[in-house]
Amino acid sequence: MDITILDRQPCHRSPGTEGMPGYLTVDLAALARNYEKLATAAAPARTAAVVKADAYGLGAEQVAMKLYAHGCRHFFVAQFGEALRLRPCLPLDADIFVLNGLQPGNERACAQAGIVPVVNSLEQLQHWSRAGQSLNSRLRTVVQFDTGMSRLGVPPNERLALAEALQDAGFIELLFIMSHLACADDVESAQNNAQLAEMSRIAAEFPGFDICVANSGGIFLGDAYHCALVRPGIALYGGAPTAGIQNPMEAVVRLDVAVVQTRNVPAGASVGYSGGHVTTAETRLATIAAGYADGLPRSLSGKGAVYCDGNRLPIVGRVSMDSITVDISALPEGQLRLGTLVEILGPNQTLEDVARDAGTISYEILTGLGSRYGRRYV
Repeated sequence: MDITILDRQPCHRSPGTEGMPGYLTVDLAALARNYEKLATAAAPARTAAVVKADAYGLGAEQVAMKLYAHGCRHFFVAQFGEALRLRPCLPLDADIFVLNGLQPGNERACAQAGIVPVVNSLEQLQHWSRAGQSLNSRLRTVVQFDTGMSRLGVPPNERLALAEALQDAGFIELLFIMSHLACADDVESAQNNAQLAEMSRIAAEFPGFDICVANSGGIFLGDAYHCALVRPGIALYGGAPTAGIQNPMEAVVRLDVAVVQTRNVPAGASVGYSGGHVTTAETRLATIAAGYADGLPRSLSGKGAVYCDGNRLPIVGRVSMDSITVDISALPEGQLRLGTLVEILGPNQTLEDVARDAGTISYEILTGLGSRYGRRYV
């Protein structure tokens, strides 16, 4: 395994023995440093890790094992299937929580695997309680409350019934209660304080339990949001936790993609589907081996770029399923050839840069990077 790719020049030749169309490099040391920075900021609260969607596309097994080695013992996924795949990768003292709770029929398998569902409704609690009764075992759970996002969580009109159900649920062990902040990346949003105040009211109704509300952005809203447990996601992977503020996290991901072909075209040449770009002068083009099937959104057409040796090479024409075309006229002729790697994510272009050009968010770019790249963990 080549462990020096992060130190290479942004534009370089592909290793001849590997020949992949692109390389997604995950810097596990930077991941660990990000975790430690977040844990320090949140202390004395414990720090969990959100590893849903295959750790935001970077590999849940590798990410979770690295974070476990650095002290993380709480891992959040979204779906039960994700938890089942992750369970054999972690020691039994690591807890895995399923944010979406369980679909009916998965309760017994979940209990047998020692996975903890996050209950989002009275109905989910009833299913889980019946499973505990049938297994004659107290089953651990977490309850999530909706404090103003109207997405997941026990709604206000179910809180009284849920409190009564918990009193009668002899087969339920409630570990902590939680909610989710809708605007944590915006430090000026009044909704943050409103949701925290609502969570305080809920804590008074359900006394004696630890509280978890802070996601990545929530950690940077102040001590009041840390409570007993924080659960960062995007910040672990190098994404900016707060909009409009310099990103304090280290980059974790680098993406380099290979050139498939170069060509010279005259003025007036159409480029890409629907003739979306027409050259105004003689132009040198390179076709790069990644497209929207590889996580480069079609909305980057005519807006995004790749980099070579610090030179920005703009995308021209439409982003295709498997390729993009870039204008390489700024480079000396012959610098890019078949197999040369250009930078899509790296020192010259962050997740936020690509997301801005695509008109989306860093989460969507990161989770969409696909499976066709060669993966390197360094």
